[in-house]
Amino acid sequence: MREQILAIIEKNSRIDIKELAVILGAEEIDVANELKAMEEEGIICGYHTMIDWEKTSIEKVTALIEVRITPQRGKGYDNIAERIYKYPDVNSVYLISGGYDLLVTVDGKTLKSVSSFVNEKLATIEGVLSTATHFILKKYKDHGTILTKKYEDTREKVTP
Repeated sequence: MREQILAIIEKNSRIDIKELAVILGAEEIDVANELKAMEEEGIICGYHTMIDWEKTSIEKVTALIEVRITPQRGKGYDNIAERIYKYPDVNSVYLISGGYDLLVTVDGKTLKSVSSFVNEKLATIEGVLSTATHFILKKYKDHGTILTKKYEDTREKVTP
């Protein structure tokens, strides 16, 4: 039942427990207890709202920053990753394979504010060897949701 609950709430975290119970063919109390248990165990870490910032008047810049670091003896990458994710500008930090060690996502109001974050905070952390910053220009799909819809011609088709 856990896998089914997780698959459903990953796509729609606002689903009503009654509706979830009907879909699963289970009692509401059992579904509610399972959700609570998964929250307490840290399996469910939070519930988030996805916003298409392009459709608002709020200026926002998102950057993906590749970070190359020197792992610390006995601690690996964890301490540096923790120092990075504690900054409020940072949305996520991932340990990745390839030419870089960490992938950091950062939000800022302007390109300059993100640049300042990288230059003044991120690059100055002991153990950070280099960074490469990529700015997101447009989002087409995010967390499984398509954000740009193609124009559909709704006119009635007329053939001669």
